[in-house]
Amino acid sequence: MEKEKLKNNLNEPFSEYGHYSYADYLNWQLDEMVELIKGKVFRQIAAPRRIHQEVSGRVFTKIYNYLEKKPCKVYAGPFDVRLPVKSKKNEDIDTVVQPDICVVCDPEKLDELGCVGAPDLIVEILSPGNNSKELQDKYKVYEASGVKEYWVIHPSENTLLIYTLMNGEYKASRLFTTGDTLQSEVIKGFTLEVGDIFERQ
Repeated sequence: MEKEKLKNNLNEPFSEYGHYSYADYLNWQLDEMVELIKGKVFRQIAAPRRIHQEVSGRVFTKIYNYLEKKPCKVYAGPFDVRLPVKSKKNEDIDTVVQPDICVVCDPEKLDELGCVGAPDLIVEILSPGNNSKELQDKYKVYEASGVKEYWVIHPSENTLLIYTLMNGEYKASRLFTTGDTLQSEVIKGFTLEVGDIFERQ
């Protein structure tokens, strides 16, 4: 077991002490999903749980149906979102995330590799083991990058929290749960019955 672990570590193209870019990321051939946050590699510990996937599918479907024939586009992960700071060159981008769901309204931000620049809306669905990354690391880069609206969904608690960007800082909504209806500030006219995304669990 230890030998196999050592072998896997030796075959990895990165170390926990390195600082990596999107150019490095494109050259990796990995069996697991990883994200870059400020040059640091974050692994997905395991495949998302069934409830995560069900909630993701329901939210995506509702947004997709609403946006059909509208300019904004919705994408489900895995979908690379590059968040540049100083330039859009691959070697200068050190944050690449794969949100569960994102909405992009500016077609100039889309290319064959995904999205370069802040999406208008990002939805992250919490899973055991990733809560710290979503609630701390991603919160900071989404806020700094200018993501206008950031939803955090907690399937095991049937709750949804919205962070809205105001004057460069996120302002948190009240906690939405079953029985509540939320309205997006970014997707004009879109409302969501929160209970609908948690049904049949």
